[in-house]
Amino acid sequence: MRNLGLALMMMGPIGFANAQSEKGNTVMVGGEAMYPMKDIVTNAVNSKDHTTLVAAVKAAGLVVTLQGDGPFTVLAPTNAAFAQLPAGTVDNLLKPENKNTLTTVLTYHVLAGKFDSAAIKAAIKKGGGKAKMKTVAGQELTFSLNGPNNITVWDANGGYANISIYDVNQSNGVIHVIDTVLLPKN
Repeated sequence: MRNLGLALMMMGPIGFANAQSEKGNTVMVGGEAMYPMKDIVTNAVNSKDHTTLVAAVKAAGLVVTLQGDGPFTVLAPTNAAFAQLPAGTVDNLLKPENKNTLTTVLTYHVLAGKFDSAAIKAAIKKGGGKAKMKTVAGQELTFSLNGPNNITVWDANGGYANISIYDVNQSNGVIHVIDTVLLPKN
């Protein structure tokens, strides 16, 4: 089950700095503007790098939820993260009979509340180097620093992802782009 995957959100250039543009709080992710006045799903639908996300969110029936008031913090694996999964994994998850599994995997990448990078770093510092946060799926993720500016996110199975783009603000929360799919316990 280690390579079971999902696509939540965004693909963008790998870089550990905040991707804020000169024009306010609009962030470019994967060549597309992510507007802070739009919700998570609306931004995702407009990006060519969100195709797996959009398909997964639709298949899981989570569109209305992720367009809701929130706030949500979404840890968004890139399309490239999906490419690391075994052949057929994503297609299998998108089948109607696997909707519950897909929903669990997707909601494992969502935190209730808005946690920007400063809030996550403060929680890591307060936790003595680690911060555990409960996901909407009900399981925990562990956050730690890997250097002064890189946040690493650990899943329940010991897998990890690095945040490559931080603080993509949305009207109903914030997105952090990650480079690997995180997996809940079976």
